[in-house]
Amino acid sequence: MTKSLVLTDIKNRIATVTLNDPDRRNPFTGIEMVDSLVNAIEDVNRNLDVGVMILTGAGSAFSSGGDIKAMAAKSDQFGLSPIGVAESYLEGIQRIPLALYNMDIPTIAAVNGPAIGAGCDLAMMCDMRIASENARFGEVFLNIGIIPGDAGSWFLIRRLGYQRAAELTFSSRLVDAAEALELGMVLEVLPTDKLMERAQERAAVIAAKPPRTLRAAKRLMRHAERMDLPDYLSSAATYQALMHQTKDHMEAVNAILEKRTPNFSGD
Repeated sequence: MTKSLVLTDIKNRIATVTLNDPDRRNPFTGIEMVDSLVNAIEDVNRNLDVGVMILTGAGSAFSSGGDIKAMAAKSDQFGLSPIGVAESYLEGIQRIPLALYNMDIPTIAAVNGPAIGAGCDLAMMCDMRIASENARFGEVFLNIGIIPGDAGSWFLIRRLGYQRAAELTFSSRLVDAAEALELGMVLEVLPTDKLMERAQERAAVIAAKPPRTLRAAKRLMRHAERMDLPDYLSSAATYQALMHQTKDHMEAVNAILEKRTPNFSGD
């Protein structure tokens, strides 16, 4: 039986998705890894019993990004014609940013080790990031004569602002966990053995929120990135009108008034 390149574990409304190719440091070369990750993301998103997703890597690395040996050998998609390579990006790795962007639940990257190239971009595609002390980030594409072809620049600019995204992209330097915290790439840095425990703690706080409202809030965050203010306000008013009709809204209000813990049903 072949090893699953992506593992999914669901407990207490939290889905933990793990890149599972530790011997190769969880690279993103090859359609099998892309298909496995996209399928896992889409399955989690469709599961209404899940309120938040944690994304991490098995072994010592989060993800090493593209496979440089395959690039040198012109194997896999790298040996195709220019049109073939372009199509391989569209049909391959570029499906990952779309899948993560379209998620209706919050996502947390638990960056357990180096996140390099496409691995760095993958972490940036998540809503939030926490890192172990062993984490390293690198937007290193220019070092090997290519550009971020997986939407890395799109996410990096939105996460860090243009100037910081430009500096990291054009220098292609590595950023350690302490600097990543200073730059705002991550929310906090933890000892390696405490990373997943902290990720679960953060995820549990989110997963305890009203399920429908949580997904509506995530959609509105996504709308805010691309809408002007009048259109956004119209969208927010529509969602808010729907939220006021949910049983969970009344449960939340009554729980506050009655000084008790709410019991949300998703209705």
